[in-house]
Amino acid sequence: MSAVAVMSLAPYRVVLAIPALRQALVLGAFVRIPVFSAGVLLTVHVVTTLGESYAAAGLLAAVATVAIAVSGPWRGRLLDRIGLRRVVLPSTLVALVCWSIAPWVGYLPLLVLAGVAGLFVIPSFSIIRQAVIAAVPDSERRTAISLDGVAVEISFIVGPASTIWAASHWDTRWVLFAVQMLGVIGGIVLWVIDLPLRPDEDDDGGAAAVRRADWFGLPFVAVCLAAASATFVLTGTDLGIVARMRELGETSAIGVALALWGLGSLIGGLLYGALTRSLSTFWLLGALALVTLPMALASGVASLSALAFVAGLLCAPTITASVDQASRVVPASARGEAMGWHGSSLTLGGALGAPFAGLAIDAVGGAGGFLAPAVVGLFVAVVGAAAASTRRRRAVPAR
Repeated sequence: MSAVAVMSLAPYRVVLAIPALRQALVLGAFVRIPVFSAGVLLTVHVVTTLGESYAAAGLLAAVATVAIAVSGPWRGRLLDRIGLRRVVLPSTLVALVCWSIAPWVGYLPLLVLAGVAGLFVIPSFSIIRQAVIAAVPDSERRTAISLDGVAVEISFIVGPASTIWAASHWDTRWVLFAVQMLGVIGGIVLWVIDLPLRPDEDDDGGAAAVRRADWFGLPFVAVCLAAASATFVLTGTDLGIVARMRELGETSAIGVALALWGLGSLIGGLLYGALTRSLSTFWLLGALALVTLPMALASGVASLSALAFVAGLLCAPTITASVDQASRVVPASARGEAMGWHGSSLTLGGALGAPFAGLAIDAVGGAGGFLAPAVVGLFVAVVGAAAASTRRRRAVPAR
């Protein structure tokens, strides 16, 4: 079958003609920039301005990550029960108070304030993904989620790069304050616009009647595990690129390899959204792991950058497929909590992947950052695909 037969740009023309989707995508790109900027900026702030160690910066990142992961499901459940505005307003106020103080204090108070802010973080990822899903018919959902993945990639590219540039020219305290106030502004905009989180036909006020046990079962947990495994592999790849370039004495080329990796992900996300059918999250996870493995054999900047681009082609599709699949195994009235669990899975996968890849790099060198996480991802993909296949066969009634 030719690529033309399975791929078309028509779905993009259809979904981009929907004003509600365009609004959600633009707003999503804006509100995520501070999220992606904060992590690297806090590291720079702790090490340079506060004069603390990288271990201290790592502890701060761990506290913030755990707090955000814990907040995801319960903030998402509140979205289902009380709506966007009543969730976003207190989160915005907490962010305003915490980040108006945090840039100007010492390490320990910063640690506490970052943890509190993380627990009450504005659930922007859950909000935007629900708004994207609600804006389009079920048949166009994968294409819309793919476009949202592109918006995420743009935020990831723009946020950290511009923030590091600013931190190299100005006091990190003012840069940190400015970035976090952008997040506050994003919360205000979300409150004002009040994006619809469910299609009109699903907005029947029946969220309270849906029990978690009705949807929080093996299919949903399996998708979350696949999502966590994907970021587990991606974090290892990130560290592996840095470690391998340092081994080659080409630290100045780290940005080039990472940029090509991100470009590959962006292109892969667009291509996946143009396909005429969905692919299993587990198959995509397995493919992501397989294309990551050859990066361990890269012998120079050119080969590593090229392999990073190829591996990137599977990054966004794997995440997109997990969002799409998770959204289809839960009722619309519980989608906020479901997206919260999914987001927490992504966060925890990355948090666990970093130390795991670090240990592998310490043991065998930069190649370990690719090999070890990819093997874990491949194992999860094989087991998950086999379990899903067995479940489907059992579900087919005997004739």
